[in-house]
Amino acid sequence: MIFKNPTFFAFLSILFWSTAATAFKLTLKFLSYTQLLFYASLVSFFIFFLSLFFSKDKELLKKFFSKKGLLFSLIGGFINPFLYYLILFKAYSLLPAQEAMVLNYTWPLALIILSYPLLGEKPSLKVIMGMGISFLGVLVVAKIWESPWVGRPEELLGMFLAIGSSFFWGLSWILNVKDKRDDRIKLGQNFFFGTLFSGLYILINSSFSWPNAEGGWGLLYIGCFEMGFTFLFWLKALKYAKNIALVGRLIFIIPFSSLLVISLVIKGPIYLSSIGGLALIILGILGPKFVPNSFNRRARVVKC
Repeated sequence: MIFKNPTFFAFLSILFWSTAATAFKLTLKFLSYTQLLFYASLVSFFIFFLSLFFSKDKELLKKFFSKKGLLFSLIGGFINPFLYYLILFKAYSLLPAQEAMVLNYTWPLALIILSYPLLGEKPSLKVIMGMGISFLGVLVVAKIWESPWVGRPEELLGMFLAIGSSFFWGLSWILNVKDKRDDRIKLGQNFFFGTLFSGLYILINSSFSWPNAEGGWGLLYIGCFEMGFTFLFWLKALKYAKNIALVGRLIFIIPFSSLLVISLVIKGPIYLSSIGGLALIILGILGPKFVPNSFNRRARVVKC
């Protein structure tokens, strides 16, 4: 049956996540990165809440309002979606979509770095070599041979932010591993607090503005198909999968399909440095089985 087929849900997730970089870049033409974060997070929160409301398991909705695990969600919502997307959207506002997307895909590298002090996962020599290959890929994407420290401060800031966002994703993933509650409850509460934090950030630093039509359609798409429904589709894929690790590796299709979507929709040239750097990053990740063992065993929500 197709609605219990993990491959169907996995490729549906990949399809939507492959459009995320393009959607970010196009929508940021009409909305500030802070406004996009607030409205898209709000849309996502309603999706997760409604998924609990209409769930066959009525206990899930009761558990959503429980105080148990609330501290996890308070911290988790501050890290992701608030800090993670705040930094990522700012990076997309400064960089070409392809560069921001590729550099953000260093999240497995960030996971390895964070998992040693936080989870006691000591990387093997093969993993360290893989990290070196992935780091070389980052330098290729950054076009290090073009004297990057001179004449392009905004682009450099965007690169640091895109890479930095991957560390906040890594932190949120580690928190997710330690939090044993249902994933839909965690996602709903995280996005509730993330929306609150992003709203407070706007109140402190600027003011709210109602999005125009172009920005409105963009934030709805991002809220639904980058942050919202697609996470639920992915959870379905993991739920029905006989081999979670095998399904999980399908996400490495996303950056390559994202480059194709960027080329077709934004119609800009795809840089050889983006393709070559991405290939090195993925090679470094997949070659030595990069993702820590604890994540293969326990993690449920993955990166788009």
